[in-house]
Amino acid sequence: MAQEVRVRFAPSPTGALHIGGARTAYFNWLFARKHGGKFVLRIDDTDRARSTEASYQQILEGLRWLGILWDEGPDVGGPYGPYRQSERMDIYRRHLDRLLAEDKAYPCFCTPEELARDREAAQREGKPPRYVGRCRHLSPEERSRRIAAGEPHVYRIRSRFEGETVVHDLIRGDVAFANSEIDDFIIWKADDTPTYHFASCVDDVEMKISHVIRAEEHLSNTPRHIVLFEALGAEPPAFAHVPMILAPDRSKLSKRHGATSVSEYRDMGILPEALVNYLLLLGFSPGDDREIVDRETAIQLFDLEKVAKHAAIYDVKKLEWLNAHYFRQQSPEAVMDEAWPQLVERGYVAEDECRREVLMWVRTVIAFVQTRSRNLQELVDGVRPYFEPVRAYDEKGVRKHFAHPETASRLRTVADRLAGVAPFLAPVIEREFRRWIEEMGVKSGELIHPVRLAITGLTVGPGLFDVIALVGRDEAVRRLREAADRVEAGEVVTE
Repeated sequence: MAQEVRVRFAPSPTGALHIGGARTAYFNWLFARKHGGKFVLRIDDTDRARSTEASYQQILEGLRWLGILWDEGPDVGGPYGPYRQSERMDIYRRHLDRLLAEDKAYPCFCTPEELARDREAAQREGKPPRYVGRCRHLSPEERSRRIAAGEPHVYRIRSRFEGETVVHDLIRGDVAFANSEIDDFIIWKADDTPTYHFASCVDDVEMKISHVIRAEEHLSNTPRHIVLFEALGAEPPAFAHVPMILAPDRSKLSKRHGATSVSEYRDMGILPEALVNYLLLLGFSPGDDREIVDRETAIQLFDLEKVAKHAAIYDVKKLEWLNAHYFRQQSPEAVMDEAWPQLVERGYVAEDECRREVLMWVRTVIAFVQTRSRNLQELVDGVRPYFEPVRAYDEKGVRKHFAHPETASRLRTVADRLAGVAPFLAPVIEREFRRWIEEMGVKSGELIHPVRLAITGLTVGPGLFDVIALVGRDEAVRRLREAADRVEAGEVVTE
């Protein structure tokens, strides 16, 4: 591309960074990186009533956590700052004054009551509501007089009503809009602040934005933006409108379908690598049926022309599957570092633990459980049998595996024999176990399942012989004997 690629992500700090916004930011970031351009973060905080500093910080934290870092923005600066719209009011007023001087915009004194009557009249005639142009032809003298008198007013852009405006969309192709549907819309509000449309277009011009990549719902606004770019004397940027994200039932995605904000995904234990990988798949196909795509590969593959036109369907199962892949790829040391505060909170380890043998054992447990965990929370829950004595047993497991009249006797036999196994390693334990099963004349499951339930309180989990080795000889023997006593006394506590 001959022109330098400059894209922007312009969220409003009126709430959390949601999955749709994060996907838009990632697509912009990928496009900039693919073409050696700049990714600009611009904060649309002109809505003073709803914008909050907390939301602003949450957006920045969410993007940083995802690794979607910006080249220019509020905190890093750049040649076209400031990057918060609330700090750019003088720039917007300067452009408004020029449009007024060129008679491309004009003040409108219509009251809310007059506008409401106009809307009702249009509805009665079966027409779409649009501004009737009551103040369009006021003389300069009358405008000045009414402004001097302190009449409340807004400013409107002069639109053209003939012909059509064609949006050349890089994803959807050409989309035509009849100019008769575009009225003289407001660009400056009565509270002396710019509208979203005006501020956005002024910023795109001032910041030399080359491509506007945004959500599909903004497509209907694009003809108005083209009117503004032309009034500002600027070439419109290239547009690309990415598809909506819908729930599995094709309804609007909402909280009832699960987490929607980036912070909620982080709290759920979703990894940033997994989430950005998933964001890529929401409307873009990497090809060759591949689904695991790291950032560098995504940069190489990304192409706006290959972004889908149809809605993307939210699939939490796929996100969880991706998260499991990335979670299991982490080093045990990294996972141990992440899990340590929760292990301390549960009393499994001391915060300042430094004994090498303890740290090595904890690392071994984590590496073992990590292979069967999809996220950090599952891992922390999964290590419980290695740190806590069994206080309760799986209810269905008790009915199925503790009901045999010889259960207590078998558990004691295994306990006695385990006490003599040496070295106490999984392969040795398994070899001895197989021998005991043959000697006792029972099926494998008739011994393995009750033993697993006695030692972990669960009916499923990693390989039993690895579990026994990790729990350790003394603890495994103690748990087997305690379970045998409870079964014999009929005092098995279930959960």
